[in-house]
Amino acid sequence: MRKTIKPSLLLTLGAAVLVIGGGAVAYWLLVQRNILGGNVPVGAELVPQNALVAVSISTDSEQWQQLEQYGTPETQAAFSKQLQQLNDNLLTTNGLNYQQDIQPWIGKEVTIAYLSSVVGTPNSSSSGAIPLAQPSMVMVLPIDNAVLAQQLLEKAKSRQQGKLVERTYKDVQIRETQSTSSQTLSTAVLGRSLVVTTDPRATERAIDTAKGEPSLAITPGYSDALGKIKAGQPFAHLYFNVPVAAAVAAANSARSLSPENLANLQQNQGLAATVTLEPEGIQFKGISWLKPNSTKKHVVENNAKIMAKRLPGETLMMMSGGNLQRLWQNYVQGAQSNPIVPLNPQDFRAAVKSRTSLDWEQDLLPWMAGEFSVSLIPAPPASGSNLSAGVVVMVQASDRSLAEKSFKQLDEFVATKYKFLVQPSQLNGQTVVNWISPLGGVTSTHGWLDGNVAFLTMGANIASEFAPQPTARLEDQQLFKQAVPTALNSKNGHFFIDVDRTINAGNLTLTPFIQNFKPVMAGIRAIGVTGAISDEYHSRFDIFVALKKLGEPRSNSNPFPSPQITPILPPDLKSPRPSPQPTGSPGAKASPTLPPAQIQPLPTPSATSSPNPNLSTPSASP
Repeated sequence: MRKTIKPSLLLTLGAAVLVIGGGAVAYWLLVQRNILGGNVPVGAELVPQNALVAVSISTDSEQWQQLEQYGTPETQAAFSKQLQQLNDNLLTTNGLNYQQDIQPWIGKEVTIAYLSSVVGTPNSSSSGAIPLAQPSMVMVLPIDNAVLAQQLLEKAKSRQQGKLVERTYKDVQIRETQSTSSQTLSTAVLGRSLVVTTDPRATERAIDTAKGEPSLAITPGYSDALGKIKAGQPFAHLYFNVPVAAAVAAANSARSLSPENLANLQQNQGLAATVTLEPEGIQFKGISWLKPNSTKKHVVENNAKIMAKRLPGETLMMMSGGNLQRLWQNYVQGAQSNPIVPLNPQDFRAAVKSRTSLDWEQDLLPWMAGEFSVSLIPAPPASGSNLSAGVVVMVQASDRSLAEKSFKQLDEFVATKYKFLVQPSQLNGQTVVNWISPLGGVTSTHGWLDGNVAFLTMGANIASEFAPQPTARLEDQQLFKQAVPTALNSKNGHFFIDVDRTINAGNLTLTPFIQNFKPVMAGIRAIGVTGAISDEYHSRFDIFVALKKLGEPRSNSNPFPSPQITPILPPDLKSPRPSPQPTGSPGAKASPTLPPAQIQPLPTPSATSSPNPNLSTPSASP
């Protein structure tokens, strides 16, 4: 049986600092302890309030044994290798063993925090950004058995290696050493906790916190937020300091922010999550909150209800929300003060205009105040498409007449610019409109579901999979039910990805950032997210990572095959100016062999085309 190293590399790193503890520590310091009750993790009272990130991890060996059952032999082997290397470098070489020397005295959880070293103020920068240095680490190891801890300190003294420097700061003894691996560590005993840092200044900041400076434990809203995401046996607690992170991002971004935009980022206070280990994977219960004096307020609106019912069971990936119009408004507002925004709103507006001739905010958003989804669906075997998957966008229209006008303009545009045949058709008794390439084959389909849900497909011909109703619904599939959390009573959006049939199957083109995590993804089956707005100050999110288990059969338990996903948009639709393609792209300019632009007349909408809230009785016409 493979021997395991418990509990983690973080704990191993923390334990290793005892090697530099050298000398007897005043015993009365070891037996002192300032314990905060309630929801706050042990160690939070010693972490400075302006910490960038804080993670509290359980030392329960049973939970670590459970963690070791997840993944594949390859992912577990890689994980064990990292632990073994760290264990060899920091413990074994100094004659220490975690199970024998550390585990007997350490408390129930260890807290690790990263501090950003502020070297200026907002007023000292013309852009309003705060210049920041490299973050330093602070680790708080609680001492549950002072006698055993004292014995280990004596043992560490006799095995002291590296250059040792001892000094005193505010009556607290600090020991600093540079080990043979050129790693400098600093330690101090505060109450009944051993504090370890990678920077002498960070040690002083921890001491300042112990002496009365603001701590993470008293951060506005922190304890209350953790109370909202309590779990019976948490494996970890996570905290992300949004204002400090905003300052870090601003200081390291080529894009300068005005003082007003930087101040807007400071409206947010924090983001926290409780992590638990479940039989089938890892659960994250998360919450974000605004500062008590924030002028920004959330609009309490949780309308994500129907999209998982509208999608077929073989859906590979989906994202949904309760109000596309509001989502865009919030995104634009946030993008103005976000130095690392992934999508520039102005670029998106320009792209929509060039590719559709429509104004995103004037022509489209006014009727998009309802629930929406964007999904990736594999092509049915009998579709005859050269593409193996397609994207479908669904929007519950708040104004159908405006939506019909937009689709009419789109039809005219693709017929004129791309020479597509715009052809009404019947699909399973449902009226739809197909855009047919001059070279043959359906490129896109749009229509209506239940009278008020507009849809547009791109890529493979997938409309038959969900119009008018899917044969098997996504929400009924075992993997979806397992991955997408349902504990939140009200829901503002969902995200789901079948990792096995997308990333692990090598069917998606990954960004370099995600590519770095591909070895980790090999142990994941699916990821699901559910979000909700709790009140004006709090928003909630639950994440579940469905994991494989050691010893599980390699075969995919999902009843649907893994398609070979190819690009879903023709080359001409990726460029605002279509040009002839060597492969005969449908975006090629009209030639004598191509048919003229055609738009076949649409049937006159009947009385049944009015919005119908009854999902079980879909409208038979647009």
